[in-house]
Amino acid sequence: MRAIRFHEHGGPEVLRYEDAPDPAPPPGWALVRVRACAMNHLDIWQRRGLDRVKIPMPHISGADVAGEIVSVNGHAADLPTGARVMLQPGLSCGRCASCVAGLDNRCAQYDVLGYQSAGGYAELVTVPLANVIRLPDDIDFVTAAAFPLTFLTAWHMLVTLAGVRDGDTVLVLAAGSGVGQAAVQIAKAFQARVIATAGTDAKLARAVTLGADEVIDHHQQDVAAEVKRLTHHHGADIVVEHVGVATWEASLKSLARGGRLVTCGATTGADARVNLQHLFARQLSVIGSYMGTKADLLRAAALFFDGRFRPVVDCTFPLADASEAHRYLEASSQFGKIVVVT
Repeated sequence: MRAIRFHEHGGPEVLRYEDAPDPAPPPGWALVRVRACAMNHLDIWQRRGLDRVKIPMPHISGADVAGEIVSVNGHAADLPTGARVMLQPGLSCGRCASCVAGLDNRCAQYDVLGYQSAGGYAELVTVPLANVIRLPDDIDFVTAAAFPLTFLTAWHMLVTLAGVRDGDTVLVLAAGSGVGQAAVQIAKAFQARVIATAGTDAKLARAVTLGADEVIDHHQQDVAAEVKRLTHHHGADIVVEHVGVATWEASLKSLARGGRLVTCGATTGADARVNLQHLFARQLSVIGSYMGTKADLLRAAALFFDGRFRPVVDCTFPLADASEAHRYLEASSQFGKIVVVT
């Protein structure tokens, strides 16, 4: 097969479009013909190199995959050859206490497709049968690839952990990102009031089309002050934080008394600080979130399949041009997902 691989860490130039061995599915796994694979910031961090993390080389990244079943090593009558599918990106052992309890994202062996395993920047990929989700015929592969990781992450943050409900005010940082655009839609599905931030007028306008009730330019305006003004000094009941040190202080200051900040990432750095007096005096909750469970994804997918969620695709690139797609993602000019197609 043809694949995008890197043999050493570095810039986008280390990505090579080359021949790679066809993967063979072990028992209980499926072989999938990749039609589309969405990019995530995790792909960039892997390529650059992560502290104390050894990435297997040569490496194929890519967590968000949609495609067709080539073959199945095991019994899966509902997955015939040619079946259209998207993949749950979280890989777990399926046997430990966390997995059996439905908390598979807490599995000690938890992995993300394309992180320690070979991912979707290729013509073929293998995954456990439990990670395969059938696609309705009216959903195209590019849109399907843009859905799993970001909506899984945002659903777990907002619904499973923060308990979003009707009447909550939700502040979504960086609404133009994959997690941001998903969080806006999920919060609106639960009848919350959404305040979204972005860095350009165009991105702010797009956030409104997704359902944001109010928008804030996080480059030009004081986010915390604007949130307090828009909520008549109440603040946000939930803050969806995935930016890191650049927005952390403003995110905490934006919270209402008893508010919940849920965080899943630190793209601008992880050295964030918390004033403990502010934390306990205002009875705030800071919740860490990592990916989500298979059940989370299936619940979110039901709203995707019936048309209530619309994954936003900024643009597509041919698989061979993955290095250019990485440069585009690093420039942070996109709104929504960047998808490579095979």
